[in-house]
Amino acid sequence: MKQLLVIGYVWPEPNSSAAGRNMLTLLQFFQQQNYQITFASPAAESPHRFQFEEWGIAKAEIELNNESFDHFVSALNPDVVLFDRFMMEEQFGWRVSKHCPNAIKILDLEDLCSLRNARQLALKQNRTLNDIDYKSELALREIAAIWRCDLALVISSFEMELLQTKYSLPAEKLFHLPFLLDEMPEPASWQTYDDRAHFVTIGNFRHEPNWDAVLYLQQKIWPLIRAKLKHAEMHIYGAYVPKKATQLNNPKQGFLVKGWADDAEAVVSSARVCLAPLRFGAGLKGKLFEAMLVGTPSVTTPIGAEAMHADLTWPGAIAQTDAEFAEAAINLYQDKSVWQQAQQQGKTLLETLYLAEPHINSLKQSIKLIEENLEDFRNRNIIGAMLQHHTMKSTQYMAQWIEAKNKNT
Repeated sequence: MKQLLVIGYVWPEPNSSAAGRNMLTLLQFFQQQNYQITFASPAAESPHRFQFEEWGIAKAEIELNNESFDHFVSALNPDVVLFDRFMMEEQFGWRVSKHCPNAIKILDLEDLCSLRNARQLALKQNRTLNDIDYKSELALREIAAIWRCDLALVISSFEMELLQTKYSLPAEKLFHLPFLLDEMPEPASWQTYDDRAHFVTIGNFRHEPNWDAVLYLQQKIWPLIRAKLKHAEMHIYGAYVPKKATQLNNPKQGFLVKGWADDAEAVVSSARVCLAPLRFGAGLKGKLFEAMLVGTPSVTTPIGAEAMHADLTWPGAIAQTDAEFAEAAINLYQDKSVWQQAQQQGKTLLETLYLAEPHINSLKQSIKLIEENLEDFRNRNIIGAMLQHHTMKSTQYMAQWIEAKNKNT
């Protein structure tokens, strides 16, 4: 049986973030391909982490800058190593290459961290989101990690194009893997317009775009909605709610910070409209995908909808300004026929773009092609080889220096 080693930036929390749910999809994929999986991470455990041991997946705790990982990975001798975000490739990629040179290295980007950070900086500096630094230190680190791996999983079609046009990455190193849906939800199970009430948003508060969206919603958009809908409520859910967020709770204004949701699907499915005024970010937005899954129309921004609907109609509205956002939200909330049409548009999006089978079959073939032609594949990747050589040396020496320093303290 083939061995897969997953090196996680964090332990997967499917009830806390879209990244956690996406990781479970990848684990299921490799299990279906008959891989024995070990999930390892240097992160501290959370009470919300998924108990993947129930799936027969082994758990391993690893340390940064410690040669114990060398012994661990040599003994495991994985056929494939999946790095959860580029920071894990930076920390452990050189060790994998040194001790398991024939292991296929796959990088799961989730979203382009450098793009998200550059957009956040542009917002803070009152620049447009198109006026960003594509050659920041973070961007160069992230792109270098892609070059050093055999394949990068890219969740956004926008980012697929960006990586090829801005950074000249070859298409054979990139694989577009959006959110995946094993089967279509049954619309008959969706709650009706009349059975629903109020607005909802949900998201992990440790993710900066989510906190910014909640704050912006409270300061700019909700007052406009509340002025027209006197009895409507805005329900805010999310993991790891900080004190600054709970202080926004205002029952008199119908702005309710509810915190952790034991059943995210239930709270989104009982709301009439999902609001996501995201002003920066990258990748695909889990809250908007989840809204489609339970038949909840949504209002978002161009950033929120980016790469999520191709040329199909959005299941709700995409708004450019605060006034447009509030007007669209009010219209969806009050007009049953508009709401029902938006719900059906969400169903069309799901069945057109997100059904798993074609994506899974293509990923299976891509990995097989690399496996059967690994030497030729790497011989063509001269940039990756150069980065591997120099990065291995610099990262190796830095890691060994930190390790020696830790031993002496």
